[in-house]
Amino acid sequence: MTASMECSELAPAAGFSRVARRNNSLSSTGRVLAFGFIFVVSVGIACAFAALGAWLILPFAGLEMLVLYWAFHHIESHATDYERIAIDGDRVRVEIREVGQARGHEFNRFWAQVVVSRDGAQLALRSHGCEVKIGRHLNDGQRLALAREIERQLRGGGLKTAQHTRT
Repeated sequence: MTASMECSELAPAAGFSRVARRNNSLSSTGRVLAFGFIFVVSVGIACAFAALGAWLILPFAGLEMLVLYWAFHHIESHATDYERIAIDGDRVRVEIREVGQARGHEFNRFWAQVVVSRDGAQLALRSHGCEVKIGRHLNDGQRLALAREIERQLRGGGLKTAQHTRT
């Protein structure tokens, strides 16, 4: 999985903020147009074969379109997913949006710990028995870099800018 990073400032008052989003290479309109084109071509070919006597192709073309519709619907429902980590003053806030529902977690900056696997496959913030996994939209290298950056920010140093990360 390839990843790209896009950096931009959010708000000058925010001490440290990172946003990780999915890489949506097609807009919603683009997805509808792509599905429509594939649907018309596939059903058109299936109807042509059915007209020539190979009518058994129609149920398979219908099943193919049903699976393709489910895949496009799944992509669309996750298109706005993101994770935001913000450190401001003595608070660490994690906001996670999945399938249109947002949930937030807040930690004390001085008690929060960064938990990361050696290979970067898993990243989490932990405090007082509560652990929140983050970085699901990042690759292993980006999770390791984010872990180092969050650790540096938790200990009081580092940049005071905001960045967006897309994968």
